[in-house]
Amino acid sequence: MILHEPVSLLQANIVNIPAMFFREFMELFNEMAPWLLLGFLIAGLLHVYMPKESIPRYMGKSNLRSAINASLLGIPLPLCSCGVIPTAVSFFREGASKGSTVSFLISTPQTGIDSILATYSLLGLPFAIVRPMVAFFSGIFGGTVTNLFLKNMKDSVPKKVTETKKIKPGGKVRTMLRYAFYEFLMDIANWLLIGLAIAALIAMLLPDDFFNLYLGNELLGMLIILAASIPLYVCATGSIPIAAVLMMKGLSPGAALVFLMAGPATNTATMTVIAKTMGKRTAILYTATIIVSSIAAGLFINTFLPREWFTGFISHGSHHQALLPEWFTIASGIALSLLLITGYLRKYSLFPFSSKHGYKLSDLKITRIKVAGMTCNHCKMTVEKALGKIMNVESVNANPATSVVEITGGPLNHEEIRNTLDEAGYEYKGLI
Repeated sequence: MILHEPVSLLQANIVNIPAMFFREFMELFNEMAPWLLLGFLIAGLLHVYMPKESIPRYMGKSNLRSAINASLLGIPLPLCSCGVIPTAVSFFREGASKGSTVSFLISTPQTGIDSILATYSLLGLPFAIVRPMVAFFSGIFGGTVTNLFLKNMKDSVPKKVTETKKIKPGGKVRTMLRYAFYEFLMDIANWLLIGLAIAALIAMLLPDDFFNLYLGNELLGMLIILAASIPLYVCATGSIPIAAVLMMKGLSPGAALVFLMAGPATNTATMTVIAKTMGKRTAILYTATIIVSSIAAGLFINTFLPREWFTGFISHGSHHQALLPEWFTIASGIALSLLLITGYLRKYSLFPFSSKHGYKLSDLKITRIKVAGMTCNHCKMTVEKALGKIMNVESVNANPATSVVEITGGPLNHEEIRNTLDEAGYEYKGLI
């Protein structure tokens, strides 16, 4: 009997692992849900009502003012590091300077109105204030450095002014709700859930004070976090629960900030597209400024700001129990769960093409092409909008998951398709 007791205890623990994981996951999910829903709503309002046609006018010069304007613009926009690429390339082609484009590329994926609110929900007010401030100054730094080093270089990509499609007044509310609770939600859904799952696993598997026990050097901890963050992709919102749990295990606030900066702002896909559209030197400067900015910001808050500002807010729900009643967080979690479920059902369902002119599907030719660089719903929208303007195109359906685009209509000019995709920041890989 004595020999079998440890085995029984181990078996009991193994049986409890799914329940422990689910409990940790749902605690994080429910606490973030109210703030995410509010952030998505504001994101939809920004998407519809922000005057995008005047943006290039404030980003066109290679000076400090344009870098500041670009960084200010990027902070509230809810774009991840993959969604920001086509937007930045569009600004660049419409007249934005390389410096202001880099400033926009650095500041935008680090924050967003949704991630600022989610940061407050799990990491507290100090982090919610520091994070956008660091994004702002790091964006300005990157834009200024790019202007200084590339001021005498001519742009390798031709710029042109594109027309802005206006939304009819009656359709603004519908467009706002669709973008907020479907398009943008599904852009970050995978990485949000992955981030929550990783955070729940870390909370279960790593002992308390893990980083204090096994990685006492704070600068070394930042460098390790930075090395892991640069090539990988994690969205600004998905990085928050991971950072919160890592801090619960003893990671310093500075190292957590490095992860919150470098994780969303860098990945191999982003750097490849920047190198292709704006040149290898721009991509190198972009990456180098993020590395320098993140380490400098991490060292600053570890050295000069009281650690209690950041460590006092990381326990689950400890600082919001009085502000948000439990029933409200649970209701928000249920609402967010339903939105995610319906979003995934809609995303992976097959819908027939709709025709503007009443044609039957059998009357139209469907051409399938391979397009590299599509990673999210924002990419899908950009590709469909760009190709939809080509002559004889009846409808376009892009699938980022398979990198396949189906074009209904014809005959088609494939050289025009190639040039259109190249101008939008994507690569035409041929017919399927």
